[in-house]
Amino acid sequence: MQKIKRSDPDPQNPGEKLLHLKRVRQPHYGRYLGGLILIVLMFLIARAFAGGKIDWEIVGEFLTARSILNGLVKTIIMAPLAMAVGVVLGLIFALMRMSENPVARYSAILYMWIFRGSPQLLQLFLWFNLALIFPVIAIPYLFEISTVTVMTPFVATLLGLGICQSAYTAEVIRAGILSVDTGQGEAADALGMTRHQAMRRIILPQALRGIIPPVGNEFIGMVKATSLASAIQFTEILNAAQRIYYVNNYIIELLIVATFWYLLVVSALTVGQYFLERRLSRGFSSRTSLAQRSIEGGKAQR
Repeated sequence: MQKIKRSDPDPQNPGEKLLHLKRVRQPHYGRYLGGLILIVLMFLIARAFAGGKIDWEIVGEFLTARSILNGLVKTIIMAPLAMAVGVVLGLIFALMRMSENPVARYSAILYMWIFRGSPQLLQLFLWFNLALIFPVIAIPYLFEISTVTVMTPFVATLLGLGICQSAYTAEVIRAGILSVDTGQGEAADALGMTRHQAMRRIILPQALRGIIPPVGNEFIGMVKATSLASAIQFTEILNAAQRIYYVNNYIIELLIVATFWYLLVVSALTVGQYFLERRLSRGFSSRTSLAQRSIEGGKAQR
């Protein structure tokens, strides 16, 4: 907020009163104090890292170690795959949650209650030890295979993270669908579209604008959640770092290496999400107006 300093106007011309007003910037002492405190804290943190017992040569040496890079590749592969499972299942259960069929609706509610209510790490352990409940996976008279053979750390991580994510993504998609004006569905119904056609052609394209940002955030969370898979011996970045520091005892150095790669991947995803949201924002108004014109044209023909 700015204060206005008054000066004496010309008494001969009262209309010039506003021309003699001067703006004076109001000092923000709280803002200055807060900024100073943040600078001091950042300086102290940087000083602690610089003066701590950290062998930065070891950090540089293992930053591009083969095992670390292999863990990075597996993280980059696992996160999109698990997120794809989460988005596909999330869409299915979001539509079931909004269905008029009570069996489908309450089944979706039960599914989301179970997988949202239990920790991701617990679900990873359950999938990895599924053989204790189902020793064999079989279809009678067709095939039979040992569960231990199928449920590798990769598969257990994919199912554990993907299915858990689907319960959260289902609520995100449902919220995006509910954000679309109900008149859009009514107009599609007036044109004779089925519920499936209206959802695919009219509602979901408009709901994407509200779905993409939170799903992007969930994707970033998925990259970090892959670190939980180190508990079931899936060799992602953190597990690769742990395998090394168990041998050479450079714990903090290897943790810094893992942190660097996680930050780099998350930063790349953040930039990609930013440009995707800008692209969707530019195209949203044109797509919405086109859909609206199509609906209005259909009404006119009827």
